[in-house]
Amino acid sequence: MNTAWVLFGAATESGMNTLILGALIAIYMIVISYLGFRGFRRTRDKQDYLLAGRSAHPFVMAMSYGAAFISTSALVGFGGIAGQFGMGLMWLVFMNIAIGIVVAFLFFGRRTRRMGAAIGANTFPEFIGKRFDSKGLKIFLALVIFLFMPLYSSVVLIGGARFLQEVMQIDYYWALGVFAAVVAVYVVFGGLKGVMYVDAMMGTVMIVGMVSLLILCYWKLGGVVSAHQALTDMAPLVAERMPQEAALGHRGWTVMPQFNSVWWWTLVSSLMLGVGIGALAQPQLAVRFMTVKSGRELNRAVLIGSVFILLTVGSAYMVGALSNVFFYYTGTGIADHIEGKLAIEAAGGNPDLIIPLFIRQALPPVILYIFSLTLLSAAMSTLSSLFHVTGSAIGHDLVCTLSPGKGDSTLVTRCGVVFGILVSVLLGVVLPPGIIARGTAIFFGVCAAAFLPSYWAALYWRGATRFGVWLSMSVGVGASLVGLLFLHRKESAALGICEALFGRSELISAFPWPYVDPFIYSMPLSIAALIVGSLCSAKLSEHHIRKCFY
Repeated sequence: MNTAWVLFGAATESGMNTLILGALIAIYMIVISYLGFRGFRRTRDKQDYLLAGRSAHPFVMAMSYGAAFISTSALVGFGGIAGQFGMGLMWLVFMNIAIGIVVAFLFFGRRTRRMGAAIGANTFPEFIGKRFDSKGLKIFLALVIFLFMPLYSSVVLIGGARFLQEVMQIDYYWALGVFAAVVAVYVVFGGLKGVMYVDAMMGTVMIVGMVSLLILCYWKLGGVVSAHQALTDMAPLVAERMPQEAALGHRGWTVMPQFNSVWWWTLVSSLMLGVGIGALAQPQLAVRFMTVKSGRELNRAVLIGSVFILLTVGSAYMVGALSNVFFYYTGTGIADHIEGKLAIEAAGGNPDLIIPLFIRQALPPVILYIFSLTLLSAAMSTLSSLFHVTGSAIGHDLVCTLSPGKGDSTLVTRCGVVFGILVSVLLGVVLPPGIIARGTAIFFGVCAAAFLPSYWAALYWRGATRFGVWLSMSVGVGASLVGLLFLHRKESAALGICEALFGRSELISAFPWPYVDPFIYSMPLSIAALIVGSLCSAKLSEHHIRKCFY
């Protein structure tokens, strides 16, 4: 309830209707508290806390999966990127549905659920560890999650806090801390049951909010046809107002960037492929497959999940691109109100502010209050899943594996959740502006290179060996880090390690290598390492293989 009063007071200072805003937030917090308490009451043992008792309803599972998948990093961060890149980002929506939902549920989810139940796995690291009969693998995966998951958690936190900062006009650091504290309460006490109940409710709010935003956007811009025609007609402004971006391949907001240009490589390799394929290897998503009773529930969840993705991120990316029309013809921006600003100009050069600024400037106040709950839901639903997985990795997979039989594993996992939250908040304070979309792409790409080949092998290749998996994960993580530190200019130049060691921002400056996402080469190297390592090492026992596959 403290959160409601903080936002209530901030709204008063900015002239908002505090009665409406306060009532909405109060009701919202009461519902979240009830669902979190319901999850707490129904959490009786370790399996309840980690896997929701393996009895989740398909609607709850699908909405929770979608809400965990789509966060403010997608709605705010990638929506802002669509304000820069344009509608080419809609291909990511297709990737999210085709790979992140259909392939994930039907080809990964069904076997993950069946095999996870057969070997008694409660977390993703434990699933891989038991499949390949190796505690070391379980610990290694938990360490990778512990090291990289807070990066993703922090960018989601930043997205939510930036939204509150811009729309509600409250201090960023206040928003960051309060946001994390609210999510912590129901994650720490309610476990995965509490998380999934709240996620399902928040997913429903997200659908209603994003569809409403798209409809209102078209209404504000004079209809679908006129809005898209106006955006198409703005293409000459790229060369006029954004000559640097034009030189990098930007050709307008309704067409793809020029083939083999800097912007094309960024859009295709980092955003479309890295994020689209990387969704298959997300630990917080894979664990959802083990929460349902049978494969039939997963089949029923495919349509629900696909519609969710289409209506949420599809709306966000469309609005992000169309916001250029709004800002250019109304002239509302951060710096001043001079007519003729593009979206990125209106947002002061920070793409993370494009969607929040559009919402604050374009929507009627009452609708603004209602839509505020949409982005809060997006951030909180994903954060709860990330915090839960981070806590499980620290508590269940690391501490309880290294020190078995010492204390209550659920209590240790809850302490792990708190620790993961603190690290994420700290990163949210120190990370630079404009990090949301890039931080998401880094995390998804590293997960794909490190986990996806081994995850697929665990499900489908009986000949995969423990050494092959070790080698694959090590090469995937190592190649990703080398790429980020020494090859991909966006990160290598910012980190400065390559400059300090070699006197240059990246080791290979020949085009297009400084702009090729590390995922493009780390993933094939990880696959090759899995195959070579498995063919050259001892196989697992037939008894163990039979136990996993039957």
